[in-house]
Amino acid sequence: MHSYERVVEILSGFADTASQRPLALGEALDSLDHAAFGLIALILVLPLLQPVPLGPLTVLGGLTFAALGWQLWRGAESPVLPQKIRGVTMSEKSWRMLAKISIKVVGFCRRFSRPQRYPRLVEGERGRKTGGFILMASGLLMAIPFGVLPLNNVLPGLAVLFYCIGQLEQDGLMVMIAFFWLIFTTVYFGFFFFGMYYLGVEAMSRFGWGG
Repeated sequence: MHSYERVVEILSGFADTASQRPLALGEALDSLDHAAFGLIALILVLPLLQPVPLGPLTVLGGLTFAALGWQLWRGAESPVLPQKIRGVTMSEKSWRMLAKISIKVVGFCRRFSRPQRYPRLVEGERGRKTGGFILMASGLLMAIPFGVLPLNNVLPGLAVLFYCIGQLEQDGLMVMIAFFWLIFTTVYFGFFFFGMYYLGVEAMSRFGWGG
């Protein structure tokens, strides 16, 4: 299990390496060896936690989380990332920014997380299946190409974030919160789809389209 301090330490180490030469994301994650899926997902989700739609980056990130979730569901021992994600090169500034964001996110979340709460949700096969489902569902929702939908990367990203916190700290309550954000995201997207459908029907009726 990796503590929050260990996450920040790892990110700072990546920044030190990037100060000497370009550091690809795949190379950095390979150095984690058998680190938990939650640690890698946490590193990947942090840049997506912003209200501005990120276009193709959001789609690519969502597909990556879905792939990680599928691997976790099937019982893979270590994650395998798509080559496009592995090839992304990040500068020292970007790594240090990730570390800074991690400290802020970690500091906030540690007010609520407690180790070994409802451990059955994060341990053993049940925990693995639960985590795999959350990552797959959140990733697929994030990958839907909504260029005009506010928070389309943040809301499923929050589900990923809280799962990562729960997995790293063995806190089942954080996994429950991840499920809440997953359900909230589904409802939010559903209302968007319904609104688009309703407006489309109204437009067709107003202009006499469709017979």
